Amino acid sequence: MMTREEAYSELIKYVDNKNLLKHMISTEVVLIRLAKHFDQDPDLWGMTGLLHDIDYEDTKEQPEVHSLKGAEMLESMGFPEELVYAVKVHNQRHGLPCISLLDKALYATDPMTGLIVAGALVRPEKKIAAVDVQYLRKKFDQKAFARGADRDQILTCSELGLSLEEFLGYGLEAMQGISNELEL
Repeated sequence: MMTREEAYSELIKYVDNKNLLKHMISTEVVLIRLAKHFDQDPDLWGMTGLLHDIDYEDTKEQPEVHSLKGAEMLESMGFPEELVYAVKVHNQRHGLPCISLLDKALYATDPMTGLIVAGALVRPEKKIAAVDVQYLRKKFDQKAFARGADRDQILTCSELGLSLEEFLGYGLEAMQGISNELEL
């Protein structure tokens, strides 16, 4: 498997949008945190998070193709099947089952990172350090808040054996650790 630096170099060949890159890096660190919790391979999980939207700029107008193209790209680059499948199934439009812990973790984490960023951006400080789990939990129940963060998808964290509060806590902790990189 490529190193993280090699993978990031490949990634920026396909992704220019700074906010999309921040989303992918956020997903990477959250998956690394979850991998450690579940005693899984943090390199594999992190790489999955980092690369999961590699095709998004090419497929954003064709959501029915998103993640299928990304999985093909990553397979052709020699990434492991477990990573490729997790990327493929993270787009619910395809109706493919999340089978492994990695599949389920990526699926639930993808929209959660957006919820956390939105939580930071509505704070007067606009800093992720000003956000806590209780605050996110309250915002989670407000349907008008961060509409793009699919609540049902986030709630699939229960398939990982995590409560919503635990899941938000792991995500928040991981993202607070890279607050400078996220400019939050």
